Amino acid sequence: MPAPAQARSARKSIDCRRYPSEKGCTLKISGTEEEVLDAASAHAIAAHGHADTPELRNELRALLTSEPE
Repeated sequence: MPAPAQARSARKSIDCRRYPSEKGCTLKISGTEEEVLDAASAHAIAAHGHADTPELRNELRALLTSEPE
């Protein structure tokens, strides 16, 4: 039985296709805000060569979009 809407965490996503890069990355990540930030920062570091900084997480947080329920 699914949890009531109030108990569920809002799903967020980030989509590399919206932010063109030399690699032409097409990865889309969705989940809870913290899950997406963790995965997106690891991806940005490993695949795109970004430095692991608090600023990176802040930039990624600003790029999150809400997923439909």
